[in-house]
Amino acid sequence: MHLLYALLVLLSLSNGFSLNCPGRCSCDSVHSVQCYRLMELPFGIPPTTKRLYISHSKIHHLQQSNFTGMLALEEFILLASGTESVENDTFKTLNTLKTLELWKNKLRRVPSALPASLEVLKLNDNSIYALYQSDFEGLKKLKVLELNNNLISSLSPSMLSTLVSLQSLMVDGNNIESVAGPLNLPHLKHMSMENNKLHLISDTLFTSLQSLQFLSFSGNFLTKIPINLPKSLLSLKMERNQLKVVRFRDVKHLENLSHLYLSENFLSSIDGAQLLANLTTLEVSQNQLQMLPLRLPVRLQKLDCSSNLIQSVTARDFQDLQDLKHLFLDNNIVSLFEAGALQRCSQLSNLALEQNLLLSIPLRLPKTLARLDLKGNAIQDIAERELKDLKQLQVLNLRNNKLSALDLRALEGLPRLRHLYLDGNPWNCTCSLLRAREVLKAKGTDVRGGQCAAPAERQGESWMSSKKITRQCEPQLHSTETKKKLKPEDASSTKVSPDDDDYDYEID
Repeated sequence: MHLLYALLVLLSLSNGFSLNCPGRCSCDSVHSVQCYRLMELPFGIPPTTKRLYISHSKIHHLQQSNFTGMLALEEFILLASGTESVENDTFKTLNTLKTLELWKNKLRRVPSALPASLEVLKLNDNSIYALYQSDFEGLKKLKVLELNNNLISSLSPSMLSTLVSLQSLMVDGNNIESVAGPLNLPHLKHMSMENNKLHLISDTLFTSLQSLQFLSFSGNFLTKIPINLPKSLLSLKMERNQLKVVRFRDVKHLENLSHLYLSENFLSSIDGAQLLANLTTLEVSQNQLQMLPLRLPVRLQKLDCSSNLIQSVTARDFQDLQDLKHLFLDNNIVSLFEAGALQRCSQLSNLALEQNLLLSIPLRLPKTLARLDLKGNAIQDIAERELKDLKQLQVLNLRNNKLSALDLRALEGLPRLRHLYLDGNPWNCTCSLLRAREVLKAKGTDVRGGQCAAPAERQGESWMSSKKITRQCEPQLHSTETKKKLKPEDASSTKVSPDDDDYDYEID
């Protein structure tokens, strides 16, 4: 019997399992322990444990004795456990600790005397109200510091001066009103200060941030883009501020900038973005633009001008944008769309024009379109000439327009059409309409229809599912032409979400 027990112990150790796992814990191996719903840190955690994860518990206080014997601990995560305080020097002797995460607790300050081995410190969603230089002393290996959603009101260079290896600094959702400089963080690549109360950014803040690539000041009260931004910047987020004008001459030195986000500001015009020669994404939705941005960079691939006051689209607006793939013009007041306005956009695959004032489908759209969204306009009919060249089109959304009939010839010329949205239109439910529906379904198109507006005896019925209408039109629906099948060579391998209100525009 004793021999059998000894064999079981040896077998468990060789497979990485511990027979003495604390209650409410899962010891998946001698290196990882996970615990839930505890009242205190458990005793008996294997001394070889490298990762200790505790969540949704009621551990109000941490002290040094809790970690006695954990000489191999590299990662400690305490999540949503109501922790209010940490005894001084609690983590000081954990010389192997690399990651410390104390998320969603009630801490009022950064734990003291953190070990020099620390590389990742995440204290998000606590009640920390102030930072001190002593909080980070000796942390020369720290690469990631996250303090999102606390009560911090100030951030000064002296607080972070010892973090010589820091690569990511996140202080979103605090009460910071201004930031002085310079920040001496030579290896910092990612800095985010979203959703604070920033009114002022020091001109010297970025002097020593020559490795910075991703910067976000979204959700503040800034009235201008900070000057003296580092040339290394790849992405700049300035959404939800109080910008009224963008002076591109102040940022023209950003030769590597590829993504610029300016949505939800007070911009009435944009001119001169061509100075950012390598810009590929420009988002300016929810502003007050009355016309499309002038002089855009030729490498632009995505332009989002949705939810503005744009009235017209002309060829001049897009004459140099041959790399443009995604264009969002939804929720404007576009009534004029010049024929062939986008023809030079030879890679355009997604065009969003929903919720505008269009009376017809724009003519001579790019042959590369995979998705065309025209929901919520005033389109009365579909003409063959409008769609004849769109051989790559997979999704066509015509919901909530003024269509009463379908031109089958126009739709038959779309060999890759997979999703057609037609509901919310005043349909005249004749047998020819149902015949068109059956032809589309037979070739593999998912057709979403709507209710009949005419004739009077069919008003309110669904022309997609009404058995009565189907019986009346049965002779035509069983004609030989409705039995056409989609040819294998016409099938598209690209998967597209059928939900038009929540789809991925990244269609290959």
